[in-house]
Amino acid sequence: MLTDNAKNIVSAADAKMKESVDFLEESLKNYRVGKANPSVFKGVMVNYYGTATPLQQVCSITTPDAKTLALQPWDKSLINLIEKAIIDANVGLTPSNNGEIIRCTVPALTEDRRKDLIKKAKGEGENVKVTIRNSRRDAVELLKKAQKNDGMSEDTEKEAEAEVQKVTDKNIKRVDEIVSAKEKEIMTV
Repeated sequence: MLTDNAKNIVSAADAKMKESVDFLEESLKNYRVGKANPSVFKGVMVNYYGTATPLQQVCSITTPDAKTLALQPWDKSLINLIEKAIIDANVGLTPSNNGEIIRCTVPALTEDRRKDLIKKAKGEGENVKVTIRNSRRDAVELLKKAQKNDGMSEDTEKEAEAEVQKVTDKNIKRVDEIVSAKEKEIMTV
């Protein structure tokens, strides 16, 4: 039976690992895979009366179809500034406006770009796995310290280590699933 201290160490490690997995999921959402996705504009800043303002705060972003993003500024005088911000952000989209709405057509991905995106996604997945393993290492060190300094029994320490390993395996499996799903999405033409 795990002590409260051991449970706390295991759950803290699990929370850190889940945070890393969530970060990976968010990060992979920003990959432009040939489908219109408003999250491609995350991080695009518009010079709004001298202040760098996120694009989402100066216009509405919609996806009228699978290959088009439509941006409708709330202040029509910003249309050229929004267009310039999109070009400067280098998100791979070319904006065009009709005076009221800016449209960005999402180009189809080339085979090279798809392979590049997959390589990048796998790289991010590996980085998250390293972070998860580092969390495991830190948790094991804490458990060993608790055994040495706080009088935790060796059996409890070993049982908690096994729990940490289970949590690690579960989170690494989740990373593999996320990367594999993204790879499949990227390769779908």
